[in-house]
Amino acid sequence: MKTIGILFGMEQTFPPALVQKINSMDIEGVSAEFVRIGGVGMEDLIKYDVILDRISQDVPFYRAMLKYAAMQGVRVVNNPFWWTADDKYFNYAMAHKIGVPIPRTVLLPSYQHPPDTTAESFRNLLYPLNWDEIFHYIGFPAFMKPYAGGGWKHVYKVNNPQELFAAYHQTGQLVMTLQEAIDFTEYYRCYVIGKKYIHIMPYEPRNPHHLRYVAGFTLTDERKKELEKHCLTIVNALGYEFNTIEFAVRDNIPYAIDFLNPAPDAEKSSVQEENFEWVLEHAAKYLVELALEGRKTPTEYTWSEFLSGKGSLESTASAKKETKKSSKKK
Repeated sequence: MKTIGILFGMEQTFPPALVQKINSMDIEGVSAEFVRIGGVGMEDLIKYDVILDRISQDVPFYRAMLKYAAMQGVRVVNNPFWWTADDKYFNYAMAHKIGVPIPRTVLLPSYQHPPDTTAESFRNLLYPLNWDEIFHYIGFPAFMKPYAGGGWKHVYKVNNPQELFAAYHQTGQLVMTLQEAIDFTEYYRCYVIGKKYIHIMPYEPRNPHHLRYVAGFTLTDERKKELEKHCLTIVNALGYEFNTIEFAVRDNIPYAIDFLNPAPDAEKSSVQEENFEWVLEHAAKYLVELALEGRKTPTEYTWSEFLSGKGSLESTASAKKETKKSSKKK
């Protein structure tokens, strides 16, 4: 029996619905359940063949357990080794390098010294920062947000240097990014599952929360193809198997605004019924596909290949075909 485990926290609707959906598919030899885990010993073999991780970003114990599980060949979605190393600034830099449009972005040091450091720890840091150059490059208005993290926590919209410094003083020991604000005419939120299933949702982040999926624009076929290409480029480079990507369109150019979301919101009350059903169906489908493939330890860290020019959607697809041919010959 192949067992799919769902690891989650405060979510109420998505995890139980997903377990029910998988089990209702009645796939011979495959079942789903909530993960149950205690102390993990070095000789333990995790019983789950696949684990969907919805909470380890907030629980370090789970993150460590998932790395151990991956060593045992458990298919962990998303890969806990990459998730641990990731940050938003690197992702922006990677996207820029491989040709996905992004807003102009600057990395800022934390306003306060990190623990166990003093002024002497920052002898290599310019002080004061080259603020005039930064303001000229980014412009106003701008958004200041943590280089790691999510959920719109510690995000500030600033319209001038005075507002920026006032917000910066509130960020404590957080490392921040300052990013050009995109005055958009269209905005899209995209689910991407399994590096192949894509669901593009017109989205209006300026609306009240319950009306954000009620947008005053329509997704055209041309825009859909363009966004699908950007989505696949990003997730194939980063290796995400369950992610959301957000795009703001200015002057007919979609800018990737937010794409570090390996545990994206999937609660029915947040994402609305139609989108919830899509995520439920395709998450179940992909997790079952992984379970039927069987255990496999992670070996690929694809972003370095993309940055060197060796990685692309075409070369990735070609490599997969060659692997399948070799397997058939054997």
